[in-house]
Amino acid sequence: MPKHGKKYLEVRAKVDRTKLYAPADAIKLVQETKRAGFDETVEVHVRTGLNVRHADEQLRGTIALPHGLGKDVTIAVFAQGDKIKEAQDAGADFVGGDDLAKRILDEGWTDFDVAIATPDMMPVVGRLGRVLGPQGKMPNPKVGTVTMDVGRAVQEAKAGKIEYRTDRTAIVHLSLGKSSFETQHLLENYAAVVEELMRAKPSAVKGKYLRSVTFATTHGPGIKVDPSRVRDIAETEGAPAAA
Repeated sequence: MPKHGKKYLEVRAKVDRTKLYAPADAIKLVQETKRAGFDETVEVHVRTGLNVRHADEQLRGTIALPHGLGKDVTIAVFAQGDKIKEAQDAGADFVGGDDLAKRILDEGWTDFDVAIATPDMMPVVGRLGRVLGPQGKMPNPKVGTVTMDVGRAVQEAKAGKIEYRTDRTAIVHLSLGKSSFETQHLLENYAAVVEELMRAKPSAVKGKYLRSVTFATTHGPGIKVDPSRVRDIAETEGAPAAA
């Protein structure tokens, strides 16, 4: 077991680990228990009841959070011809083809948050799966990052559209924004996440779908949230409710 420092133990003492907090209370507690000297990211971890070994019980998609993530999104685009200028005009940070692929393969360079590719570049991008796949950066048509409309894809990614998917233990890990955000904005981002997960619920799922929800900052303790109380956000705070 790793040893935690005095400051971590102090903030962890504020959290009742046996309690399921209402979303608003959990967000406020997350903001109170942040430890780092920088503006930490607020994370949400949703454990689902999916059996991800079955193809029809997997989650993968994209979501645009209403208040974004509070950070600049760096984008690499694999394109050629006229699509190079389209990507550059839309604000892509890196645009190329074989040169970008070579840099990734030879140097292990992955200093970008999102990779987008036109379909005709997939023979080149396909070689990068062993590098980009484990980082969740591999372009995929299912989430709109393999497309001829690269301008729109870049603009959406810059605006905060993010990808989500279940990991091998059926948990969805997402960022909700920065700890400096207004509490209400973090709550509305959380409501949007739950609404999207409910919309994308696989029809094959059996039993309880959203098993548990935990909030935490990058270096802070986990705070358990009552997954059934997302509607409280709308009822008490005026944010959109999830189904």
